[in-house]
Amino acid sequence: MRKNVSFKSNGLNIAGHLYLPEDMKKGEKYPAIVTVTPVSGIKEQTSGLYAQKMSEKGFIALAFDNTSYGESEGQPRFDENPFAKSEDIKNAVTFLSRLSEVDPQRIGAIGICAGGGYVAYTAATDKRIKAVGTVSAYFDLRGMVTSGFAGDWVPLLKEAGKARIAYASGGEPQYIPMLPEDPTFPGAREGLDYYCTSRGEHPNWQNKTLLWSYDKMVQYSALDVIHMVSPIPMLIIVGSKAATLEQSKLAYEHAKEPKELVIIDGGTHFSLYDQELHFSQAIEKLTKFFKAYL
Repeated sequence: MRKNVSFKSNGLNIAGHLYLPEDMKKGEKYPAIVTVTPVSGIKEQTSGLYAQKMSEKGFIALAFDNTSYGESEGQPRFDENPFAKSEDIKNAVTFLSRLSEVDPQRIGAIGICAGGGYVAYTAATDKRIKAVGTVSAYFDLRGMVTSGFAGDWVPLLKEAGKARIAYASGGEPQYIPMLPEDPTFPGAREGLDYYCTSRGEHPNWQNKTLLWSYDKMVQYSALDVIHMVSPIPMLIIVGSKAATLEQSKLAYEHAKEPKELVIIDGGTHFSLYDQELHFSQAIEKLTKFFKAYL
């Protein structure tokens, strides 16, 4: 069962979908999970699918639109701000903690793509989160940007600075595509096959990111603090053919026990979003993990 909900984050209204197990018993308290979207994602895409499936496994699950995305408030729009997203996660935990159906001592988090990095980053300091699962995670946006994801990063940051001044002077916010629109760019075709087809397309999603989000992304890497997640247990799931495989291995190396790295044979970055063969394996691993630790 899915309910439309909302909560506050830094004074803004955040829109969410709360998924409840069908066989809930009145007066009983349940473990709960926050699911966090990929970079630029919205709750109607893979984070919502993970929330739905985890509710079918007996968990209350919350998928939500981050600040400036989807149905949530925040201007300018499409701001990929890792630090604001971390605050959104904390406020989502607060929302779940106050629900009568939720046991506040049994709240976990699942993050997909950049959301995986965001939940690890948040759990390093928010000890209300009792277990962390990541799927196809980008833990190091700094490394992603400086390695050329959006082109030469130094000129990009110079343009971001100019865009800030132009906006403060009354101009329109400036955007660039989040996914490279050139299908020959590594990983671009797989991303377009998800976001621009029936798999993930939605009128609230657009392939755009605020230009000066990039100076925030360069400041951020969950690898800086991932060792602080311990003693909270962490499960890192990634496909053997995923572009995020090396980042997941690096995160596992930086993290402290208890931790587990699961590599799904043949899985790619986006096949773990929704493709039954690999997605179902991720759900199985997450279910076992959260039942053990929540």
